[in-house]
Amino acid sequence: MPAFVTFGRILFAVLFIYTGAARLVFMQPTVDFIFAKVVVPDVIAPYAKQIETATAMTTPQLLTIAIGGLEIIAGLMIALNFGARFFALLMIIYVAVSTVLFYDFWNQAAPENAKVLVDALKNLAIIGALFMIMGYGRATRSAETAYGDV
Repeated sequence: MPAFVTFGRILFAVLFIYTGAARLVFMQPTVDFIFAKVVVPDVIAPYAKQIETATAMTTPQLLTIAIGGLEIIAGLMIALNFGARFFALLMIIYVAVSTVLFYDFWNQAAPENAKVLVDALKNLAIIGALFMIMGYGRATRSAETAYGDV
């Protein structure tokens, strides 16, 4: 059983490693997508301007780099099972927030929202897998001990 879990964890982590690297290599589509969907709140706008001035980059560019880095690091840590629970929790938060912000299927009519709805459901499945990674943890144990009388 632990070999299958390790193999599944590695295969699952490839998703994040690949998408994070793709975001960093081909930044412009993600930058454009973030620019169209994300509005910086007025409360943090002055700080965002300071960071933009200091880095000579726009907020969508900085968010793209941060997201790409998070996906690569979290994917590697999940694959290597080093801090997997913590990074799975970070990815749960990231995937949940991005699903709510970017997949607004509830504002679209039924036939047109099919692709967006499927993408949101895929993200829900990814969140479920991340919860399983959090629940399984680092230690190996029998199924009876891990799941009790389910």
